[in-house]
Amino acid sequence: MNLENLSAAAIQLLKDLIEIPSLSSEEHQTAKRIEVWFNVNDIPFNRNQNNVWAVNKYFEISKPTLLLNSHHDTVKPNNGYTKDPFKAQVEAGKLYGLGSNDAGGSLVSLIAAFTHFYALKDLNYNLVLVASAEEENSGKAGLNSMLSIIPNIDVAIVGEPTLLQLAVAEKGLVVFDAIVKGTPGHAAHPNTDNAIYNSIKVLEWFKDFQFDKISDSLGPVKMTVTQINAGKQHNTIPAGVSLVIDVRVNDQYSNSEIAEILQKNSPCDSIIPRSLRLNSSYIPLEHPLVQSGIQIGRETYGSPTLSDQSVLSCPSLKLGPGDSTRSHTADEFIFIDEIKEGIKLYIQLLTKIL
Repeated sequence: MNLENLSAAAIQLLKDLIEIPSLSSEEHQTAKRIEVWFNVNDIPFNRNQNNVWAVNKYFEISKPTLLLNSHHDTVKPNNGYTKDPFKAQVEAGKLYGLGSNDAGGSLVSLIAAFTHFYALKDLNYNLVLVASAEEENSGKAGLNSMLSIIPNIDVAIVGEPTLLQLAVAEKGLVVFDAIVKGTPGHAAHPNTDNAIYNSIKVLEWFKDFQFDKISDSLGPVKMTVTQINAGKQHNTIPAGVSLVIDVRVNDQYSNSEIAEILQKNSPCDSIIPRSLRLNSSYIPLEHPLVQSGIQIGRETYGSPTLSDQSVLSCPSLKLGPGDSTRSHTADEFIFIDEIKEGIKLYIQLLTKIL
């Protein structure tokens, strides 16, 4: 297929995917539509649960392997939609629909680029494409479940909306559950150990605490108390206050280091991480993939949002058409021209290193 036909087919694939509901863990039918693409293009593929994957025709185990990955699940549509989230509508050059921007545009662009390179001989890298599930809910049956199934990978491109700029680093995430204790009692009697009042100094500590190490790409670690809960009735002082703390981790810390620091220093009675597996990501600026992007006019930056990069242990680059600020918004859209440019850019980028 020439580039024009490849782009037209990819845009039609995205329209079809929009019209098939694919909430996280419910991607069975979109996986089947992606299978159709591979069948039509005579590309052998594999499927594990709702993850669809393939390798280039002349895969050689002795070569390094480059992963191309994006996801086909979506969040639930919010109540602000004025358009049908499951209807692909094109207006004024915009393709509307749930998942169009996050991350359908990136997904179909990567699939198109993989198809372009699939049958080429003598590539410097093997290619593995994974159209993955359960990214939006960081589920166990997503990309992380594929890492023991697909060939070992040396570097990755993760397709997410970045305005086609090079996200060379991405913050990780650790969510903590914390408890501030006190002495329960009747509200009518004196109590100098009120858990709710005790939480004031704890909240101030979280507001003011700064992690020492600052990243050139990602800036400081960002820590935010996002939930608080205490008490069940008006006349009873509760025994404790529950807090939820959201920590966005830069590439200067591992998630386990963040947990150790907070468990040692925070004034909570207990603070426990829910998971330590969503780590920060980084690819060296001198990596050929990054240099290839810079040579074709792309800029580098650090991304504050989380993606499937967090489950990868190899260097990874986040790159794709669309704008992250449109993700999870009502009447989500992507420009048709962004998809065309995305396919062209992926091919240009990979041609320089393959």
